[in-house]
Amino acid sequence: MQASTTDDNRLTQKRIRIRIPKQYHQDPVISRLISDYNLTVNITAAILGGNANGDGWFDLELRGTIANIRRSLDYLNELDLEIWNDAETDGW
Repeated sequence: MQASTTDDNRLTQKRIRIRIPKQYHQDPVISRLISDYNLTVNITAAILGGNANGDGWFDLELRGTIANIRRSLDYLNELDLEIWNDAETDGW
């Protein structure tokens, strides 16, 4: 059991792409990844129209512990956002 706890606290990074529907445009979805899950978030690409009529697409690089990244992905899933995982996740 100790190895699992140690692995969960290991720092890593994960690249994802998310679609944020219009209904969440006024919610701090990405900001919560930082404040609630203690992650460093790098936005590597984004598409969001100036009038914000459609969905927003964000390519994100998440950095933090394995446990916090896992919890943050659970949060995004609870919002029912589309999430694509980058197959080439870098570990530290």
